[in-house]
Amino acid sequence: MRRVFLSCLLFQLLCACMLSAQKKVVNRIKQGEKQTIVVYGTSLCALPDGTLTWPAMLQDSINAIYPDAVEVINSARSAMWSTWGVQNLDEKVLSKKPNMVLIEFGMNDAYLPYHTSLEVCRINVEYMIDRIKEANPQCEIVLQIMNMPIREHLEKRPHINAYYDVYRKIARKRNLKLIDHYAYWTGILKQGEEEFLKYVPDGIHPRALAWKTYTVPFILKELGIK
Repeated sequence: MRRVFLSCLLFQLLCACMLSAQKKVVNRIKQGEKQTIVVYGTSLCALPDGTLTWPAMLQDSINAIYPDAVEVINSARSAMWSTWGVQNLDEKVLSKKPNMVLIEFGMNDAYLPYHTSLEVCRINVEYMIDRIKEANPQCEIVLQIMNMPIREHLEKRPHINAYYDVYRKIARKRNLKLIDHYAYWTGILKQGEEEFLKYVPDGIHPRALAWKTYTVPFILKELGIK
């Protein structure tokens, strides 16, 4: 009986430590320590027309709860994939000295003209994780899986689910936080393309209505901020 009790206690302590580690940036925000979050990914994070992006909305939403608590730096680029992410990591991410990095390159790794194999995708993402941790072992790394594309965008990304599975596997392997938007957008698409296009009018890039009603609130929830 004593052995069972000690095993349960050890398990509870381990879970508490893991939860604390996962939310250390959130804890610092709540304690009034200024934190820097870098968003690193594709045009799903940074639109080519300069429109207000969800990372900007994320900063506004966090600061509305905890004033001046974070700086969200959007280092994403349109039409970029994980090989670019590796090549520009020092300038776009490490130089910003982030406390948290949100990584998303799956959509364009799956883009046929870029010729990124599943293995290269995995190697690139894991390299970025290792370099970020090498520069700052305390930096939190969050992987993101975004929405699915439809129509011609899906035709150019026929194996998108396999690339998203790479992110899922890496997150499990490396014990990283994974924010998975895919199930939500699958549900929207099941209601019909017309409903999906209300939020994703070009078939690949969600716009302000989607960010405001779903993307930002979901990220806040997943990070434990709200």
